[in-house]
Amino acid sequence: MTDFFIGHMAYYFIIALLIIGLWGMLFKKNLVKKLIGMNILQASIIIFYVASASKYKATVPVIDSRLGAINPADYINPLPHTLMLTAIVVSVATTGVALALLIVIYKRFKTLNEDELLERMK
Repeated sequence: MTDFFIGHMAYYFIIALLIIGLWGMLFKKNLVKKLIGMNILQASIIIFYVASASKYKATVPVIDSRLGAINPADYINPLPHTLMLTAIVVSVATTGVALALLIVIYKRFKTLNEDELLERMK
């Protein structure tokens, strides 16, 4: 039973990050805090894909002559890791655009509080 919990520790961490990110996006009124929540949510999804694609006692997908015959079970599938690298780049770009938009919103309305913004936009 203990081995089960220790073996799935990464998934508990991912679930905690997912809940924190969702909570930040849904219940925080400050737009910067919502953006931070979105980044935490994105990080949890990226960690989930990387954790689920890893194998115990597997190595990077470079053929090693010391391992002898080529057995695909000895190597990690590089596709999920590559896709998550792309997701990280998209995440950084999204955060940059969002921060630029937040600067424009703050210069125009002098607040980043969601409720005050909605009142001023009426």
